Amino acid sequence: MAESAKIASQGGAGRQSLRHVAVIMDGNGRWATERGWPRLVGHRRGAERVKQIVRACPDMGVNWLTVYAFSTENWKRSTEEVLGLMKIFRRYIEREADGLSTEGVRMRFIGDRGRLDRKLQDLMRGIEARTAGNTRLNLTVAINYGGRDELLRASTRLAEKIASGQFGDRQPTEADLSDFLDTAGHPDPDLVIRTSGETRTSNFLPWQAAYAEYEFTPTLWPDFTPERLAEILDRFGLRDRRFGGV
Repeated sequence: MAESAKIASQGGAGRQSLRHVAVIMDGNGRWATERGWPRLVGHRRGAERVKQIVRACPDMGVNWLTVYAFSTENWKRSTEEVLGLMKIFRRYIEREADGLSTEGVRMRFIGDRGRLDRKLQDLMRGIEARTAGNTRLNLTVAINYGGRDELLRASTRLAEKIASGQFGDRQPTEADLSDFLDTAGHPDPDLVIRTSGETRTSNFLPWQAAYAEYEFTPTLWPDFTPERLAEILDRFGLRDRRFGGV
């Protein structure tokens, strides 16, 4: 039996209600520092872990996976680390393009791309176009993403539409604002996982995750195996989601 199939067979009740998992991948730098290695070693190991989780998700019943790769606040890190991260992103796209296409993964990106270098932007557009017809797993990567920044950009665009009279006398709705978010057309996450033991959401999908369940695990991202994900999904299946009802 394939490893992913073994993991899927461990799943508990409630998996069918889980559609979208979002992950704050935290702890790469700490993982490397604890071993006396440069932080970028941890980021490279974290990218390898992404590949494993992506391959495991479909067999666990996860159709949408959104990962937080680089926030609008991460520019505050050292120039060496930021440049190293951008190189890792470019290399990941270049190396994984064929595999993602073969495995039926559709890859998309959210965040403000304007600050990213031109080569990375071109690679992002290219792999989005190449995988656009895939349906086995929807992989969304948040790069230069911040929830407040996204809401500001979306609100500005909505205000422009209102000012131009495109809504007429109709009042805008939550759905109208959602249409201007980076995640327009994506289902809201059912479950948000943060690794590394931190218990904050760090400006990740504040609008979309309003009714998501949260799981904070002490496991550092490079150590976050598909088996660990399966355990969390099993616990999710036991939760009672009421969405404000009784």
